Amino acid sequence: MTHATRSVPGAPTSAAPCPSCQAPMSAHSFQRQLNGQVTLDICFPCQGIWFDEFESAQLAPAGVLELFRLLHQHHADLRQPWRDPLHCPRCRESLLHCLDNTRSGRFAYSRCPQRHGRYSAYSAFMIEKGFVRQLSGAEVEDLARRVQTIRCSGCGAPVDIRREHVCTHCRSPIVILDPDAVQSALDDFGKKAVRQQTLDPHALADALIANERARSQTRRQERNEGVDGGISDLVLGGIEMVWNLLRR
Repeated sequence: MTHATRSVPGAPTSAAPCPSCQAPMSAHSFQRQLNGQVTLDICFPCQGIWFDEFESAQLAPAGVLELFRLLHQHHADLRQPWRDPLHCPRCRESLLHCLDNTRSGRFAYSRCPQRHGRYSAYSAFMIEKGFVRQLSGAEVEDLARRVQTIRCSGCGAPVDIRREHVCTHCRSPIVILDPDAVQSALDDFGKKAVRQQTLDPHALADALIANERARSQTRRQERNEGVDGGISDLVLGGIEMVWNLLRR
């Protein structure tokens, strides 16, 4: 395979098969810590990112924000369900399902047993980089009266938050993308802090429900049984609300 390169962060550079749908992924380059660039393969229909070994940790703060910008452009795309098993785009071996913990919560990903890299959903990347916070029990109960079922941001499983405050599949807590968490993450990255705002869970629920109503006809035609037939997860659902805080 021939790999082209470009110097503009976020510009397409190469292609590799998606671990799930096998369609060519879109390759984009982002700023690396110290110097150089990191090239990541992204499947927008599957909402997944392939990181070669150690690439996630090598992203510079500016690279993280540029990737956030790119994901924002595609955050409303209808996510197609992942196949099982997933396959490494480098060696074709089946990927192993894994869980990891950060202070922002637990997130799921799939890694190559030969250490070629790992495949992560958008939400897992957001959790890993600290762009989220965990909802309190009271906030979960309030959302449950309005939303009822969400998709786990850690593993993608459906969570009936009327009955559970954590995912019964991977035990991940209910997390949300919000401005305070974005500010905290940016402070950790050594970037200038964005202005403080409060994201009201009521407002988030209203926005998610309105978004679902606008797409209801399409979702009825294309939705898969279970996960993708319900409300989008709270991390991806909040991207539009906080993106203005990151615009320069």
